[in-house]
Amino acid sequence: MRRVLNEMAASGSSIQSSVSSSKAAASSSSSSPSIFTNYALISALVAFTIAQSIKLFTSWYKERRWDLKRLVGSGGMPSSHSATVTALAVAIGFQDGFGGTSFAIALILALVVMYDATGVRLQAGRQAEVLNQIVYELPAEHPLAESRPLRELLGHTPPQVIAGGLLGIITASVGHMIILTCG
Repeated sequence: MRRVLNEMAASGSSIQSSVSSSKAAASSSSSSPSIFTNYALISALVAFTIAQSIKLFTSWYKERRWDLKRLVGSGGMPSSHSATVTALAVAIGFQDGFGGTSFAIALILALVVMYDATGVRLQAGRQAEVLNQIVYELPAEHPLAESRPLRELLGHTPPQVIAGGLLGIITASVGHMIILTCG
């Protein structure tokens, strides 16, 4: 019995030492990456920033006036939502492999966001246009006549989503090439 207890104590200490060394290895490897060097996150944020900046210029081209709200607003060409999630998925694919679970999750997220942008949010924006027109035509004494207009630019047309997706792919690919040449 005493021999069994001694063996259990010895195996327990070897397990404890291997757990300690695993924790040390994990803490040293997890302390080196930083949010500022997170390639997938940076790719997504850069794609978003580029898409929103392009919207500023496309709205100027169409309306011949600068609309700074386009820098933060939704809707328009290209889809910043599509650019962001596509850049994220492609960057994860380059970093962790296109056959991995992380890429699968990011790809499904991207597809859902892009489907939503062309479906639900586009239709909600069109409904807002109709409702705003109805409210505009109400007599002045109607209680809703003074209500604030609904936001109409919510969703995207399929070309806007495709352009955003291509922007995301290009952004992540350029980022990957930069990493390959610098590293």
